[in-house]
Amino acid sequence: MSLFENTLKQIRKASSIMDLDEDIERIMSVPQRKIEMQVPVKMDDGSLKIFPAFRVQHNNYMGPYKGGIRYHQQVDAEEVLALSAWMTIKCAVVNIPLGGGKGGIIVNPKELSEGEKERLTRRYVQLLAPAIGPDRDVPAPDVNTNAKIMSWIADEYSKIVGKDSPGVVTGKPVGQGGSEGRGEATAQGGVYVLNEYIKHEGLDPKNLKVVVQGFGNAGGIAAKLLVEDGYQLIGASDSQGGIVCSHSIDPNELMQCKVEKNSVKNCGLHVTQLHDVEGVDCKEVSNEELLEEECDVLVLAALENQITKENAPRIKAKIILELANGPVHPEGDEILNENGVVAIPDILANAGGVTVSYFEMLQNADGNYWSEERVKGELQDIMVKAWKDVKCNAEKHQSTLREAAFITALSRLEAKIRERGSF
Repeated sequence: MSLFENTLKQIRKASSIMDLDEDIERIMSVPQRKIEMQVPVKMDDGSLKIFPAFRVQHNNYMGPYKGGIRYHQQVDAEEVLALSAWMTIKCAVVNIPLGGGKGGIIVNPKELSEGEKERLTRRYVQLLAPAIGPDRDVPAPDVNTNAKIMSWIADEYSKIVGKDSPGVVTGKPVGQGGSEGRGEATAQGGVYVLNEYIKHEGLDPKNLKVVVQGFGNAGGIAAKLLVEDGYQLIGASDSQGGIVCSHSIDPNELMQCKVEKNSVKNCGLHVTQLHDVEGVDCKEVSNEELLEEECDVLVLAALENQITKENAPRIKAKIILELANGPVHPEGDEILNENGVVAIPDILANAGGVTVSYFEMLQNADGNYWSEERVKGELQDIMVKAWKDVKCNAEKHQSTLREAAFITALSRLEAKIRERGSF
């Protein structure tokens, strides 16, 4: 089953529970526009290479299309389509006035020089410019793209339209119109939601053990924030493998060790020595083994489809926090639900990133830039409100949190579609 088929299955399930109008479901099941391009780039050696590229604009009933651009050798139109639909749903869950879009270029960026990467980016913008803009479609960083690439996009677009237009993208460096707090936003938003769930269940973070799959940007920051809130980090992994320890791990020390030793999996002895506590033991595990470790909270911050029908029966976590997009396959999700494992879904848990991107758009529009404290406060308000709305729908429909999140989003989208008299 493809990523987009997974998304359609989730939309159909929520539509059935809430008895959504079939026409609304049809509208949500197809993108409004798909753009395919062939991007020619002159390489450093003088040769010409052509890179296939995409931008899918799924839905703009809530507001301008919004979604990242990824550079990866395995990007395809189907993946981009699925991710654009998730963005539509995600923005509606947290009730910000943005729609869903996604872009990608089929390229291994590690094989490009900095100059080649810049020329690729600027040529992509030249081809895409008529379809994007601060009030039309606002890209952002994604896999293998970053603040510097967003600066190139903003600069090239500004040249094309003949005026400074920093609002055409988000995720820019702070000095070039970016927002404070954007780097931590995805993790911070997820932690806000998890804390609300823990509070609702009457649990104490100090008694909860956490394992993080994907100890990179989102996962590493989430681990740091969770430990600051009292949770115990006992395991983590990156793309090469991981460790699980009998004693809580300092996430800052682990990140430093990962940088020095190239992978979390090489840090077991390091962690043991740092703690200098008798009886402390750390073992090396694979990514697959880490998922099946006994813990209270499993944070999924790596790739899609990490939990499937094959390994779902062996998941021992009580709560799953989905910071990655689509980390649980629908068939695995059903098994988790049957086994009493609560999944806080991606479309709610990782919406902090797009929410602060929305804040960046507001700041770019009026030239008034916020402090990090204000960003965090505004983000917390939105994430807590979204959590309460989802929880309310879960109770109303006797559904899972994932189903309730889709119901919350689809209800808002239906209202917007009817307001516009679009059919």
